[in-house]
Amino acid sequence: MVRNLNYRILLRKEPEGGYTVTVPTLARARVTFGETVEEAIAMAREAIELYLEDLREKGEEIPTEEGLLEYTLTIEAHA
Repeated sequence: MVRNLNYRILLRKEPEGGYTVTVPTLARARVTFGETVEEAIAMAREAIELYLEDLREKGEEIPTEEGLLEYTLTIEAHA
C-alpha cells in the first residue's frame, strides 16, 4: 500500500550562507543542508525518504504528523 505522508521542515538561514533543514517529527532526525532553499528542500526530501526506507527495513513504526497541532507563541523578551 502506498500513501502520501506530509512532514514539516524548518529551514534556518545560516550566517555563513546556505540553509540548515530539520524535520521536527522525525526525532532521530534528519538535519541536512543546502546552498539554496530549493537545494535544501531537495536534500530534506532525500533524507526523509532514506530514513523512512531504513525504518521500513527494520520493521519500525513510521512517525507521522497525524493529530499534530501547531501554534506559534510570541514572547516578549527584555534584553
